[in-house]
Amino acid sequence: MQTLAPHEYGYLAELAKCYRDEHLAGLKQQAHFNPRLGVDALCFQHIESRISGASVMAGALITPCELWLVALPEQSALQAPLESQCALTLPSGRYSLQLERLPAGIELYKRKILEDLSDLETLQETARLAQRMMEQLMTPNAVPQG
Repeated sequence: MQTLAPHEYGYLAELAKCYRDEHLAGLKQQAHFNPRLGVDALCFQHIESRISGASVMAGALITPCELWLVALPEQSALQAPLESQCALTLPSGRYSLQLERLPAGIELYKRKILEDLSDLETLQETARLAQRMMEQLMTPNAVPQG
């Protein structure tokens, strides 16, 4: 797996902050809200797929309620506006993701993988969960999620 550049880590931190700021009030209203967790973008890596002509990083977005598969097209390289959904091809199969536009101009595609993280006790557990998810998605012959 290729190491990300420092500016990419900064962009992922900004993504997590913007997502938290946009969604935290709604997340707190959910019955399975886990106050031990925060919002974090983890396990991102460059993948072969392109979206609107741009290179893509894929990874996990953890919230106090959910685990998301996220695809981040390189904003500066987009050749066309992003569609409302995309099909992301990973070694394990093709996955349908929905576009979300966050403040600060961040556009991402996401697909919910787990909806209830209330049983997780620590941030380290969420990091391990995100790592396992990405390992499975990046391994050929995993079951595609449609």
